[in-house]
Amino acid sequence: MKFAISDGKPFSPGAVVTAEGVDFCLFSRNATAVSLCLFDSEGNESNKEMYRDGDHWCLSVPKLVAGQCYAYRVHGPWAPDAGHRFNPAKIVLDPYARSYTGPITPHSSHYDYQSPPTEPLVADPIDNAPFMPKCVVVLDPLAPRPIRTHPAWDNLLLYELHVKGFTQRHPGLEQAQAGKYTGLATGKVTDYLSALGITSVELLPVHELVDEPFLKPLNLTNYWGYNPIGFFAPTSRYALENPTTEFCAMVDGLHDADIEVILDVVYNHTAEGGTLGPTYSFRGIDNFSYYRLQRDKPLEYINDSGCGNALNMDERAVLRLVLDSLRYWVTVMGVDGFRFDLATGLGRTESGYSPDAAFFQAVYQDPILNKVRLIAEPWDLGIGGYQLSNFPNGWSEWNDRYRDNVRRFWRGDEGAQAELARQVHGSSDLFERAGRTPHAGINFLTSHDGFTLSDLVSYESKHNEANLEDNRDGHNHNYSFNCGVEGHSDDPVVCALRLRQKKNLLLTLLISQGVPMLLAGDEFGRSQAGNNNSYCQDNELSWLDWELTGSAEGKELLEFTRALVSLRNELPELCCKRFIHGAQHASHDGLDEIDWIHPRGTSMDDQDWHNPKLQTIGLMLHGDKIFSGAGNLLFILFNSGADDVDVVLPRVPIEGAWVCRISSADENNREQQILVAGESARMQGQSAELLVFNKAGTEL
Repeated sequence: MKFAISDGKPFSPGAVVTAEGVDFCLFSRNATAVSLCLFDSEGNESNKEMYRDGDHWCLSVPKLVAGQCYAYRVHGPWAPDAGHRFNPAKIVLDPYARSYTGPITPHSSHYDYQSPPTEPLVADPIDNAPFMPKCVVVLDPLAPRPIRTHPAWDNLLLYELHVKGFTQRHPGLEQAQAGKYTGLATGKVTDYLSALGITSVELLPVHELVDEPFLKPLNLTNYWGYNPIGFFAPTSRYALENPTTEFCAMVDGLHDADIEVILDVVYNHTAEGGTLGPTYSFRGIDNFSYYRLQRDKPLEYINDSGCGNALNMDERAVLRLVLDSLRYWVTVMGVDGFRFDLATGLGRTESGYSPDAAFFQAVYQDPILNKVRLIAEPWDLGIGGYQLSNFPNGWSEWNDRYRDNVRRFWRGDEGAQAELARQVHGSSDLFERAGRTPHAGINFLTSHDGFTLSDLVSYESKHNEANLEDNRDGHNHNYSFNCGVEGHSDDPVVCALRLRQKKNLLLTLLISQGVPMLLAGDEFGRSQAGNNNSYCQDNELSWLDWELTGSAEGKELLEFTRALVSLRNELPELCCKRFIHGAQHASHDGLDEIDWIHPRGTSMDDQDWHNPKLQTIGLMLHGDKIFSGAGNLLFILFNSGADDVDVVLPRVPIEGAWVCRISSADENNREQQILVAGESARMQGQSAELLVFNKAGTEL
């Protein structure tokens, strides 16, 4: 292949289409030479040395157009013990690539060292080009997408889903749409989400990824997607032909239904793994710059992610790569925000984690990124990695304390009532400092990582045998409760209790202050047969079984969930914009905006909070204008004990009665039942309900 060349532009990393051709630019501080590799339709390779400008290597190639296939060969020292692993026998992928000719499949030539590994490692001379996909030049749209106006955080209902898992078995999709981006944007799917009340879908990772090499011999794959290699390219796994255009069409379809798209993104590590992992891109371009290496032994990687390596966010070129990627997904692909996997890693510096780290400061100042939703998974596996409530203002955080403590209460643990109260209150003890509001916490009971809601009440222990790791993987502390039988049961008593417990958990989630997140399928009772780590199960174990929506129990649970969401939208007291603290913000006639109530009908005191046997508590909430005719007075009851309890309903200094609006109890006539303030009402064991005070003279 013959081509003319000239100097490129050092400040535009990637492959940029111009009126004259294509400008290529690659960062590598420690390389001694870089060759651009262009491939024709037959796979023939032509190389040309790139020009160095500081830490960037550049080249302009006239007359090239979008669709051109390319890669790089990077020259430099082979000194693994010093952190340098340059091997020009290996082509490497552009970190800024928008698309690839195909997925990466494991192959021995992808390793930069000779096998079996020796000490020291010896460079492998085998060319991997025949076995490696190539980058594809893509023409980005000329006009960036406008940033959409987002609804207030207190109006959100997040819904975590997997593109393939959600659509693969959906009965309303054509076969070609199943498991694909196009399927997620169809009317039958968006209508379902809208009817459920979903405002924002949180998609498991869609960046191009690689299956871990150890999975292939086991006939398993990386299903969840937390093993990225390209931070700009949507994976082709969920595409029919063009991943980029189909992803954008999916976003447009969800937006047309007024549903936001939030991406789960992985910038803490890459698919290249640890010291003996394969070389696809970053390791071969500039291992010393892209990754955090152990200071006293640069051959080894700092592994705060548990996946072998950690990106070096102290390196300005790596920081720019992440920021450029985020902006691309907003301005070109149209997404509304991000959930950052193991987000503590983004704030790690030489001295440890800091909410003032360069990444957080850069996002704060960025005129695009500071306007989108930012959600942190506030931990990683490194020292000091648990940082819940220690992210900057403007960020929200997955609240695993909410998950664990609500589970413990409904499991029936003694002394769990105080923690339940804190979580339902929005975890103000964690988030209120520095003026943070309830939406700083993302409340969830289940997520992709762990039990589904049905499995949470059906299994005491994980059952991950299908992962072929002898059940060693996955969480061991699930705070689950099997209702007396491990796994599937046809016992009507067990089934009734499990259904009620699922309702209890959902009711708690959707009446709590903060931002609720549902796991897709929990609303109709999907199960993973007790597998709490289905990351490698790309099969019916993980895909949603939509037939459950037609079962009696599935219908009942789905209707209950929809009713809860409707009530949350109807009653603003359930999603306050600020934290409320009882007497501190006392309202009219001695009624506080929030008050915790003992079954005897009086406010909880210190002795009650420390009573390990107390398993029934009530929460009273009301709006500022309850006495002037606006606002609502709510009473929410939680009984995690097995026995029925008599509860004295709080007295109210205005005429009216309490009305049960929703209940998990088995009694069919409980909802809409009128209950007299100051009198006792029987509450079923292991149940929850929400009552609204109906003022005299108003209709039910």
